[in-house]
Amino acid sequence: MRLIASRGGPLALPAVGVACIAVVHAFFVATQRSIELAGGRTNVGALDFAEQIRLSFAIVWRIGILMFATSCTVLAAGCGSLAPLFMLGLDGMAFDQLTDPGKFWSAAIAALILLMIVDAECNDGAVSLFRAAKALARRSLWIGSAMVALGLVYIVLGWGQGYVRGAIWSFWQTSSSSQQIKNLIYFVFIFSFATLRLWVTLLILTYGLKQSYIRGASASGASSARP
Repeated sequence: MRLIASRGGPLALPAVGVACIAVVHAFFVATQRSIELAGGRTNVGALDFAEQIRLSFAIVWRIGILMFATSCTVLAAGCGSLAPLFMLGLDGMAFDQLTDPGKFWSAAIAALILLMIVDAECNDGAVSLFRAAKALARRSLWIGSAMVALGLVYIVLGWGQGYVRGAIWSFWQTSSSSQQIKNLIYFVFIFSFATLRLWVTLLILTYGLKQSYIRGASASGASSARP
């Protein structure tokens, strides 16, 4: 879908929408395993496919409004060249963002999506961006630190991805292999880095989320123990 969108035309906008839902759904599916690896428990994986798609769509349109509002704000602030990049927050979770600020923006979007998923599980599947934002504010120390770390990791991944992309481009220009082989290599390149990015994103953010619960519980216990 991302390849279709990049070619433009009448199918570009629908392809972008489908691609965003697909990215969030992949994020959704991987969330359970990531939380379990961090030592937590979740019933996200118990949801059927239709319910997962419903929740993914509910998350996408809310995040879409947030990205649009942020882009308009950046545009109004006189940063017209950066404004469109803030519409790529979802895209940057799985694919390389063009700028460093965009990479940190994608990290923030990923954190909000994770908190929305966790919150929805606690509220009978009801998705709320506002509750997720409040949770982010409450857990800003650890989640914020995880977001910064994730943004830095995105930058490093971008360097590595750029190097591999250049090697593939050189291969395309010089190799006598068939077009099918070239397309397959490019597909594997895109899919591999997208998968890597999603897993790295979740592992870093779930670690930060876990620490926010642990440290928060410790702080509450220490506070209640005071005379």
